[in-house]
Amino acid sequence: MKNTRNASLRMSAHGTLPAGSAALADAAPANAAPVDAAQIAARLNRLPASRPIWWIIFALALGGWFEIYDVFLTAYIGPGLVKAGIFVHGATSFFDMGSLGAFVAALFCGVFIGTFAVAFVADRIGRRRVFVGALLCYALSSLIMALQSDPAWIIVWRVVAGIGVGAELVTIDAYVSEFVPASIRGRSYAFVQSVQYTAIPTIAFLAWRLVPIAPLGYDGWRWVVWIGCLGAVLVWFIRLGLPESPRWLLQKGRAAEAAAIVADLERRIERATGKPLPLPLAEKTVLRVEVASKGELWRAPYRRRTIMLLVFNFFQSIGYYGFASWVPTLLAAKGVTFTHSLLYSLVIAFANPIGPLLAMLFADRVERKWLIAGAAAAMALVGIVFAQQRVPGMLIALGLLMTLASNCMTFSYRTYQAELFPTRVRARAIGLVYSVSRISGMLSGFLIAFVLHRLGVSGVFTLIAGAMAVVVLTIGGFGPRTLGRSLEEISR
Repeated sequence: MKNTRNASLRMSAHGTLPAGSAALADAAPANAAPVDAAQIAARLNRLPASRPIWWIIFALALGGWFEIYDVFLTAYIGPGLVKAGIFVHGATSFFDMGSLGAFVAALFCGVFIGTFAVAFVADRIGRRRVFVGALLCYALSSLIMALQSDPAWIIVWRVVAGIGVGAELVTIDAYVSEFVPASIRGRSYAFVQSVQYTAIPTIAFLAWRLVPIAPLGYDGWRWVVWIGCLGAVLVWFIRLGLPESPRWLLQKGRAAEAAAIVADLERRIERATGKPLPLPLAEKTVLRVEVASKGELWRAPYRRRTIMLLVFNFFQSIGYYGFASWVPTLLAAKGVTFTHSLLYSLVIAFANPIGPLLAMLFADRVERKWLIAGAAAAMALVGIVFAQQRVPGMLIALGLLMTLASNCMTFSYRTYQAELFPTRVRARAIGLVYSVSRISGMLSGFLIAFVLHRLGVSGVFTLIAGAMAVVVLTIGGFGPRTLGRSLEEISR
């Protein structure tokens, strides 16, 4: 095991260092230019919200759009797979590979591999390479999956597509946290999720129109998958123009490249706003540079954060996907007809992009740990009421509220867990804690199918409420505060 090396770096000739560099735990290795690293971090932290910044965030979110499209594919083509006789609704045993639960589990199996075994590569070869490659992996695998009729091969290619999804989502979260200033970090994640989650009403609409029919003799669910693949390839070309993360470049001792990217971004912001940028704030301090070491996530101060997020992710996934991936099926189980369940799901799906847009009003004003805990509590309460309803209007209204609460929790925890770790291990840390949610998501596919078959819709929402209670206790009781703090300050 490599020992962590520490070096104290003195003040610059002017006697100050930029704010946000007080303990640059995620600075470059010792052989890089340390003062330049501190200056670059401070320059990033003081960038205003402007069109060039939002364009980078939008381009990232656009690629992630297809990852969300694939994650929610399960909910909306599930009835079509059952209708085609490929899978069945219920499960005769817990690991019934012929049930729809197996199709749900296949995605999460792949996402687990992508987050745990692949995403850490982004800490080695860069954020940009991974999120470009992961998008292509998803598109090709999903294309092949939609050509299959054997449930075994559908599951295999679903797993492969999930690997691309997992690596993509982790890398996007790491990239956004490293590129945007602390003052708009919460709004940035809300915006990313709002753009990404327009995929949900899109796929709901396509499923509503296509799944019940068979255009050109091909099952409608196949067309829904193919349309997503085509769009992903088009966005892949847009992604090729994105720069590498400057903070990651600093970690690799490539300060000159990082400085060039930041300087170019500063010039574009000044042209867009028509005024010079404010000077980076300075603070008199000593800069401590630390090089990553093996097992770092299991030592203070990160051990407590790692364990907290592992517990959180395991249970939030059961609650979130227990509803989101099963909306049409849960509605059908309550007696709603096949076509109407897809239509109601379409209406509920429109809350997905709207929720994060509304949340941009308070995302950087309310402490994130309390946003997560409050949203989880709301999901538990609304879910219990939803389970008791049969009136279409109430089902839609409660489904909208459930979706708004789950979206608030999602963008908040994505921001939160990216903030809690330094750049040198950020993708690895996010991948580790995300991977647990994918294990529970995989198990939830079988678990929800089993509970739905034995205990009905009420049993499903009791399970969801219990999972959300654990989320509230975990984040509310053990989560540190991060609002308004720079990444460098949080990672001290």
